[in-house]
Amino acid sequence: MGPSATTIIGILPARWGSTRFPGKPLHLIAGKPLIQHVWEQCRKCQRLDGLVIATDDERILAAAESFGARVVMTSPGHPTGTDRLAEAVRSLPGAEIIVNIQGDEPLIDPALIDRLAAAMAADPSLDMATAANPLDPADPAVRDPNVVKVVTALDGRALYFSRSPLPYFRNPVDGLPVYRHKGIYAYRRTFLERFVTWPPSPLEKAESLEQLRALENGASIKVLVTDDTSPGVDTLEQAREVERILSTTDH
Repeated sequence: MGPSATTIIGILPARWGSTRFPGKPLHLIAGKPLIQHVWEQCRKCQRLDGLVIATDDERILAAAESFGARVVMTSPGHPTGTDRLAEAVRSLPGAEIIVNIQGDEPLIDPALIDRLAAAMAADPSLDMATAANPLDPADPAVRDPNVVKVVTALDGRALYFSRSPLPYFRNPVDGLPVYRHKGIYAYRRTFLERFVTWPPSPLEKAESLEQLRALENGASIKVLVTDDTSPGVDTLEQAREVERILSTTDH
């Protein structure tokens, strides 16, 4: 992690009460808690001036402190991860750009985090930045409502996110992929502080996608295309798959 003109902080939200996988951040993978794997990947970043784990649970606090992480305790009552992020940021007065890194992606590419941080630092007109993977339009994931898609303007800024196939190809267009949204975000602090004061918006409620609240309120969101398809861990089976990958690579 290195210095920059703008203070850039990475935050890893780590919640105990996942409905599908309670205690997930402390699930051991290859002998280490899941959250430690993510933290160690983020420590490789060049553009972060600091790294913080934000949690609502004393067990996660104790584990994170044991491997040397800086931890911020947050309320267990937040309706969304963004609200938890905003509370954590209140205890980080110097943070100008915040990168919200999913605490369940132990194979996240540090270079992608750096690209998000750099994009925000380079363009003051941006409120947010996020990432997306190209998909073949014939990929079954295009029609999977659990896979969020995004379309962008010609300059790479987000136009819309949806669980539906997006775009709908009435006419084939050579070289136009579908983009799978990857749930990592960088925020300008001033925007994040405004965002959490807004009520859930109509499209957000319709699609159950929080990022639509930002678009409906006029946010400028840069979408970086990446080939990082690192898997998240939402189930015990996915945890076993990540362990298998870790055992065969030098992560």
